Amino acid sequence: MVRWSIGILLFFAVLINYIDRSSMSVAEGHMRAEFGMTEGQIGIILGSFGWSYALMQIPMGMLLDKIGIKWVMRAATFLWAVSCFLTAMISGMGLLLIARLILGFAEAPIFPGAMKVTSYWFPRTERGMATVIFDSGQRLSNVIGFPLVGAAVAFFGWRGAFITIGVLSLIYMVVFFFRYRDPKEMNRRGKLSDAELNHILDGGAQHEDAPKPNPLANLGYILRQRKVWGMSLGLGCAGYVQWMLLTWLPGFLQAEMHMDVAKSGLVTAIPWLFAVVIQYLLPGFWLDRLIRNGKSSTIVRRAFIIGGMLLAITIVGTAFTHDLVWSLIWITLGTTGITIAFSVTNSLPALIAPEGAVGSTGAVMNTVNNLIGTTAPIVTGFIVQFTGSFAVAFIVAGVMLVIGVFFFTVVLGRIEQIPTAEEAAAAKAAGLKA
Repeated sequence: MVRWSIGILLFFAVLINYIDRSSMSVAEGHMRAEFGMTEGQIGIILGSFGWSYALMQIPMGMLLDKIGIKWVMRAATFLWAVSCFLTAMISGMGLLLIARLILGFAEAPIFPGAMKVTSYWFPRTERGMATVIFDSGQRLSNVIGFPLVGAAVAFFGWRGAFITIGVLSLIYMVVFFFRYRDPKEMNRRGKLSDAELNHILDGGAQHEDAPKPNPLANLGYILRQRKVWGMSLGLGCAGYVQWMLLTWLPGFLQAEMHMDVAKSGLVTAIPWLFAVVIQYLLPGFWLDRLIRNGKSSTIVRRAFIIGGMLLAITIVGTAFTHDLVWSLIWITLGTTGITIAFSVTNSLPALIAPEGAVGSTGAVMNTVNNLIGTTAPIVTGFIVQFTGSFAVAFIVAGVMLVIGVFFFTVVLGRIEQIPTAEEAAAAKAAGLKA
């Protein structure tokens, strides 16, 4: 079925994105030694990607809603590759910072774009698995990417590793250029059957040819919605912990478990591989099945999100052990919980956004997520620099997850589509007349 091939295309977009952005956490030891940087300075570099990434989320979301997915993503994929090649050529901290900022700018459309694609291509009862497919790319990037980059650094040096990633990005750019179209355009080209198109539309997919809202007015309306803030701030708290793991887990294994770069890359893959298996079984298969069987979408999705956050809090156990096996157990449980919460939350913009505004809604969520998340590499770097260990960093991660549970339970509310501004105004006027 064509829609699932589109899901796989999104999976590879996210996979390569996350290999791009997390590769520096594997190579940071070599880069820090070559450029004479402190842990605090490398923390700033690791977090700098997120500054431009977060800053460009809302503009890119508005652009996706205004001109569509196809051309925004084509331009973005080209810039991914440029940034990787630029990183391989840098000669100091200043240029490294610029390369990371470019990467953040280029990758900003990927998650709002993926959410918008799922709103076009999948009925509401398939959104759980559709979201898991693209979201699992970021988890499997740690299973595939960390060992791949670790091996590339060991054999070719850190510059060679970034050249390899740049080539992967160029290959994906070509595939996306020729493969992706919106459903109705694919149907007109004879590459999507009428039966599958009707299945998608009858199942509650948003219409790609719906009227395009005024971007700024639409953004203001979205920012006034409580659901959007509950979803966004809750995810941001989980995002803090995910960013800490993505950027500092190899460093934790190298510093506290005395592993070399290649071995730390392999061991880092273990928690994420386990998390991906659970991700496909629970928020993928089981969540959609429960909803198809008539269970409340709100109750089921909230149960998965909150259950995932509570499971993730077990990561605090890492602060109280120096044993490799126990550290991996706590990190694996924490990683699995974060993965469950992320998978379900990433499906929410396509479910609650007003018609034609999935890009902007997803961008607001991703902006908040990344503004909070990108503090994690910096905070963790300075905690390690001043305390000499990662223990306090894991305790801070647990506190953030507790705060996230509050936003998901108290602020989010029912998981249902927000009416458009015009629909809300009409309903208010009708209520006043009554």
